[in-house]
Amino acid sequence: MHHLDKTLNWGIIGCGNVTEVKSGPAYNLTEGFKIAAVMRRNVAKAKDYAQRHSIDKVYDSADALINDKTIDAIYIATPPDTHKFYGLKVAEAGKICCIEKPMAPSYKDSLEIYNAFKEKELPLFIAYYRRSLPRFHKVKEWLDNKVIGDLRHINWSLIKPASDLDKSKAYNWRTDSKIATGGYFDDLASHGLNLFTFLLGDIKDVHGFGLNQQQLYTANDAITACWIHKNGITGAGNWHFGCDQHYDNVQIYGSEGSIQFSVFHEKPIILNNADKNEELLIENPKHIQLHHVQGMKDMLINNNIHPSMGDSALHTSWVMDKILGKL
Repeated sequence: MHHLDKTLNWGIIGCGNVTEVKSGPAYNLTEGFKIAAVMRRNVAKAKDYAQRHSIDKVYDSADALINDKTIDAIYIATPPDTHKFYGLKVAEAGKICCIEKPMAPSYKDSLEIYNAFKEKELPLFIAYYRRSLPRFHKVKEWLDNKVIGDLRHINWSLIKPASDLDKSKAYNWRTDSKIATGGYFDDLASHGLNLFTFLLGDIKDVHGFGLNQQQLYTANDAITACWIHKNGITGAGNWHFGCDQHYDNVQIYGSEGSIQFSVFHEKPIILNNADKNEELLIENPKHIQLHHVQGMKDMLINNNIHPSMGDSALHTSWVMDKILGKL
C-alpha cells in the first residue's frame, strides 16, 4: 500500500464538462491532493481550464503527462472508448489511477484494465462516486439495520424524453454505439447498477433486452433487465430514453416495509414501515465527487477501505454486458 507523507500530485487527462464542477475542484479541496497538470488535445481549452483552476502545467500529449516524473497519480476523464488506451499506459508507468465511469465500453476491456493494475498492485479507483455520498450511506444504514425487514426486491425505472440534441441527430459521443453500445444506458444506468451492488451485494445472474426504438442515433435507447443478487434478492430495471416525462425512481421492498429514492434527482429518500413514514432530504456536496476523492486520500494515506475500486466497477461492466447481450 502506498503510504504518503507528501502532497500527491494528480494529472487529469481530458478536462471536459465532468471536471468543471463535479470532480476537478474536489481534488484541490482535498488536503494532501493537488491537481498539478492537465492534458487535452485542444491546447487552448486545456490552457483555459488550467488558468481557471490554478493549475501549473498544461500538456497536449497524454504520454508526456503520464510519464512526467513529478506526477504521482492520473485521473482519466475522457469518453469511455479511450479509458483502456490511457489506463494501460498509466499502469505501465506504475502510477495510481482514477478512471471516470463506466470503466470501459465492455467487460473485456474493463478486465484488461483491472488486470494491468492488479498485476502491479497499484490502486485503481473508478468514479462511481454515489457509493461515497451521504444520501446513499443513509439508505445502506437503513438496509443493514433491517428497518424494512428481510430484503426481497429492487426495482428501478429511469425514463427520459429525447433531448433536442437527440432529435437534431447531431453527433454526441454518449449515443455513438462505437463509444457507448448502450447509449445513455452506459452513461446513466452504470451509476445505479453499481450503487445497487454497494447496497445489496453482487449480482449472481442477469438477463436483458436492448434495442433502438426511435432510430435517432446508433446506440440503444430502450433497455430492460431482470437480475438476482447472490443473497437471493431479485431485481428489475427499465431505461427508456424516448418517453414524454423524466422519471427516476428506485423502490426496495422488504418483508416489513419499503425504501424509495432517486439515483439522480435531488429528492428525499423515503422510508415506509409499520412504525414510520419518513422523508429525508440529504443534499449532495456542491462538488459531487468530493467524498469519493477524500475517500481516495483516506485509503492512500490512512489505509481506509475505499468503496469504489476496480473490482466493483468490473462487476458492473459484467452486469451491463450481460444486459446488452454481449456476454
